[in-house]
Amino acid sequence: MRFGLVILCLSAWNIAPHGGDREVLILKDGYQVVGDVIAEKPTSLTVDLGFDIVKVPRDQVIERRKATAATSVAGPSGEAPPTDRFYQVGPLPGTRPVKDLVQDYGSGVVSIETPSSQGSGFVINPDGHVVTNNHVIEGETRVSAVIYQPGPSGLVRRRVENVEIVALNPFVDLALLRLPAPADLKLKPLVLGSLNDLNVGDPVFAVGNPLGLERSVSQGIISTLNRSFQGLVYLQTDAAINPGNSGGPLLNMRGEVVGVTNMKVSLGDNLGFAIPVPHVKDFLRSRAAFAYDKNNPNTGFRYLDPPRRAKAAPAGGLTSGEATEKPKEGEARPAR
Repeated sequence: MRFGLVILCLSAWNIAPHGGDREVLILKDGYQVVGDVIAEKPTSLTVDLGFDIVKVPRDQVIERRKATAATSVAGPSGEAPPTDRFYQVGPLPGTRPVKDLVQDYGSGVVSIETPSSQGSGFVINPDGHVVTNNHVIEGETRVSAVIYQPGPSGLVRRRVENVEIVALNPFVDLALLRLPAPADLKLKPLVLGSLNDLNVGDPVFAVGNPLGLERSVSQGIISTLNRSFQGLVYLQTDAAINPGNSGGPLLNMRGEVVGVTNMKVSLGDNLGFAIPVPHVKDFLRSRAAFAYDKNNPNTGFRYLDPPRRAKAAPAGGLTSGEATEKPKEGEARPAR
């Protein structure tokens, strides 16, 4: 019954300002209740929403803070909520040891395989949608996945064929897949976190399949939050990242995904990089714009090279074939 009361008040998300002492109650599932706390009991908080009064169980509240002017339009973690609940967002309650987090959320990490490559990915919803890197499946039309399910004597390895490519964005190196999972296969979605409380030096860990070594875990810290490469910003971490980790999650100590690992410096040690989770959320919210067409493996926009300038005409006039620069052997000319 008490959960019914909480969910009822959450259906409106956040309520318009009622008084000057509004508070935000962040719940375990990432939702938040905004209102005036008018009574505090050992097991519950009574909140005035402006049009109704509800009791919120204390054991469901993981954070409590004073509301700001922006609270009424914000979702969990101060971000706009996904309107279709396509993916789950944090915050999750408290920090825990890596071994406990891997035990709880590790089965949400999958191995992505194509005829020519192997990488990693992670489940984002019960329907079987998986996030990975674009470069893991780029140019491929046949994709399979390996899922690791809890069994009586540990994790059971199950292979899923005919994985559907849903959306691709080569510019931020992200891809969305969907597993045609059997009915008896229960998937464990991971929760997308936020960078709002992530700082340089905070511990993080990666789960993936480096060099084909399935379900490898590496731990490190955030080295910097804004390393720039070719116009994009990445998280830098000293957690070990190797080929095969690409597309796997970088997680904080609550078990929330804060980035998608995608590259490293090959001539250096402990220099790994991940796509920040805000880019992942933007990609998922705009997935229709990057929808993959199975009849066109090169779906997506590509910038054309600018036309080359014509060579200056020789003094004696033009000779046939010398009006413009000739293409080199094997070089394609951009469409005019």
